[in-house]
Amino acid sequence: MTDQEYMQIALELAGLAAQAGEVPVGALVVRDNEIIGRGYNAPISQLDPSAHAEIQALRDAARHAGNYRLIDCTLYVTLEPCAMCTGAIQHARIKRLVFGATDPKTGCCGSVIDLMAEARLNHHATVLGGLMAEECGQMLSDFFAARRAKSHQVV
Repeated sequence: MTDQEYMQIALELAGLAAQAGEVPVGALVVRDNEIIGRGYNAPISQLDPSAHAEIQALRDAARHAGNYRLIDCTLYVTLEPCAMCTGAIQHARIKRLVFGATDPKTGCCGSVIDLMAEARLNHHATVLGGLMAEECGQMLSDFFAARRAKSHQVV
């Protein structure tokens, strides 16, 4: 499969988050052309501030692999990771990170800061940002527009 095909699956996972009322972000972990981890945002439903899509996918992949070190894996995520998720990606030793939309408020792979380029940190994934950025960003924009419209409805 191609990067675009994997990102399309991540977008489908983001759609599941939106259906659950969560911010629509989806992620998956791929090793040797096999999806070994899937996740989508669930901090509200799980009452867990760490239940971001990336963390969910990393946890799933670690269970599948029988190891928290996910060497030679690629993580696909629809939104640029935050500091927490970037740290988890580094600790998991993900080889390659591919993300869709940039996050100008909390993105830590080049937008606000670039933790993957921080020389003092001991692991650096190869990063490809902006893959299918328009589709990924549009899903987020649509979600927040619908949320704002709903909050402005007259009862």
